[in-house]
Amino acid sequence: MNIIKGFATTFKHAFEEPVTIQYPEQERPVRERFKGKHELKRYDNGLEKCIGCALCAAACPADAIWVEAAENTDDQRFSPGERYAKTYEINMLRCIFCGYCEDACPTEAIVLEHDYRLSFTDRRDAIYTKDMLIVPVPENGKPTPQEVEAHAFDRAIPEMQNPK
Repeated sequence: MNIIKGFATTFKHAFEEPVTIQYPEQERPVRERFKGKHELKRYDNGLEKCIGCALCAAACPADAIWVEAAENTDDQRFSPGERYAKTYEINMLRCIFCGYCEDACPTEAIVLEHDYRLSFTDRRDAIYTKDMLIVPVPENGKPTPQEVEAHAFDRAIPEMQNPK
């Protein structure tokens, strides 16, 4: 009797549509709250949002983030604040994708996006540098470092309009 029940279950599922996704030809969309590869964001004018405060590194429970700050000058400006992240590295082998770095950032510079394709063949490849993390310069922006007029930026976070 159990054999008949087993065959009945097998035949019942034999004619159903398969649920397997043929990756990489088909990609399953990720959920809205999925936390994937990190990105360092920029303002519309091309300046980097990261001000080198290292709060993300302090909040990281896995100690995966290393930030080294340097001073901005009017001749070489990377961010609107007094400092910028000269070195920004994330060891992806240590990262647990918790999102604490994203929550701790006062300028919303570090964001965990939806890219889940992370593979390494060497341990050194797993350390993502600032050049690998920063997004390209926006269409109307200028690349960093920028030369600006003296005392043009006196705040770490520029005045912004309230979005509607």
